Amino acid sequence: MKKDKCCTGCGVKLQNDDENLLGYVDDLSKKLCERCFKLINYGVYQGVNSEVIDYQKIFKEIKKTNSLIVYVIDILNIPSDIDKIIKSLGNKWILVLNKRDLLPLSVKDDKIKKYFNDMNLGYLDIEVISTNKNINMDNLINKIYKYSNKKDVYVIGYTNAGKSSLINKMIKNYGDNDCCLTISNIPSTTLDSIKIKINDQLSIIDTPGLIDSGNIINYVNSKMYKKLNSKKEIKPKTFRIKRGESLIIDDIIRINYLSYNDNSFTFYIPNDFNVKRVSKKNDILININKKIINIDSDCDLVIKGLGFIKIVKKCRIEVFIDNKIDIFVRNNLI
Repeated sequence: MKKDKCCTGCGVKLQNDDENLLGYVDDLSKKLCERCFKLINYGVYQGVNSEVIDYQKIFKEIKKTNSLIVYVIDILNIPSDIDKIIKSLGNKWILVLNKRDLLPLSVKDDKIKKYFNDMNLGYLDIEVISTNKNINMDNLINKIYKYSNKKDVYVIGYTNAGKSSLINKMIKNYGDNDCCLTISNIPSTTLDSIKIKINDQLSIIDTPGLIDSGNIINYVNSKMYKKLNSKKEIKPKTFRIKRGESLIIDDIIRINYLSYNDNSFTFYIPNDFNVKRVSKKNDILININKKIINIDSDCDLVIKGLGFIKIVKKCRIEVFIDNKIDIFVRNNLI
């Protein structure tokens, strides 16, 4: 039986029957579906309902292979339940923290690794990388060769973590072919598993990005997408704040400071986002969803998809933010 041909960009089955359905091409000899071709060449994105992705089937396939998993995470947007997905699979895995180039160089890799090692997550190894700057890619590939018991290695992660960018960099650095995956910062670009032969020793299987419904990237316009996906090293913004003052991020998030002690807030968010101080009497954004949060000393307030705020002292704050966007508190990463 002839195997169905799939798009090399997103993994969907190619078809030439209906241009309104996924996988359409006018000629089945082509490698890219029309959706991927337009995205790669013209930046035109055709939205896809994430419900078309059968995650249950994909995870079942991964679990039964017992293959090594490379779990890619955006270092600025670490999930609150980081090991939930990986525990459900049971495979051996390597943790890969991507987008290292966005953090200041003063932050040392060893400190970042220790933070995760202290969490006892159960991974075989950890690496901090940047696909954009080609940082520590040789270290990662050597660890993959060391721990993989088969040629096939699966790559998983949430949308916008940089899975496809990682695989394309591996193809470029270590591969025997010139294929590439469709890269986009928009959710649901990869629609099904895609197997890519890197070389005679290794094949990588890319999987659709996991959708994090609480991530801000799901609820912003195209202009905000561009700001969220800045490639520039973050320049932290520090504010001394006292009772009665408020901090506003780009007119989308407001933080009222309720405690009596003075404090220090350092913002690790893309540089294009503006942070300004206003009086509590200023009524901007007070009509959106409000959350009151008690924070211990040396903790981060994480805004999913945007970054985090390093807070020095124990305090109480009010956060005004769209109720679809998740926030949580963790120990200081930096």
